[in-house]
Amino acid sequence: MSYLLNAIALLVELAFDAVATLFLLRLVAEACRADFHNPLSQFIYRTTNPVLAPLRRVLPNWRRINFAALLLAWLAMLLKRFVLFALAGLMPHPLGLIVLSVADLLDFTLMFYLVLVFGWSLMSLFAPDPYHPLQRLLGALVDPLLRPLRGKLVVGAIDFSPTVVIVALLLARILVAQPLLDLGTRLAIIG
Repeated sequence: MSYLLNAIALLVELAFDAVATLFLLRLVAEACRADFHNPLSQFIYRTTNPVLAPLRRVLPNWRRINFAALLLAWLAMLLKRFVLFALAGLMPHPLGLIVLSVADLLDFTLMFYLVLVFGWSLMSLFAPDPYHPLQRLLGALVDPLLRPLRGKLVVGAIDFSPTVVIVALLLARILVAQPLLDLGTRLAIIG
């Protein structure tokens, strides 16, 4: 690829990843019951609701899982892959494109949580205001991952549960997401 195409591919990835991040944040915030009155939660809700509201009539929530947000995050990954293949001058096989977009969403979600847990643990080192909107939102989003380990991996005054969760997320990216990405790439190029 030329330098210009690489730059365009980077911008395409950033744009579609930003869209996927918004819908993934909405999905995770609803699933974790993040505080709705938090200004950051309000921003996520107001930004995603115009697209999600009509779709939720057709695709309702199940328990606390917002399937409309999940579908739109997956569609963002699917369109991103399709545009990237088109920039490379390739027409991917549809099955490979579907598998690749599912793998992309899985890998993106694992990386998303990796960044959240790392950011939350960094913020906790500096003893921030527990009522700060970012601290409250991050705490609500990472709590389901950290809760099972919290207090069990304490050495002195240091809790190593975020470290264990980060290692588990990295292993899931290597052992689950990467083989699925490789399979999707092979299937997409075969067509």
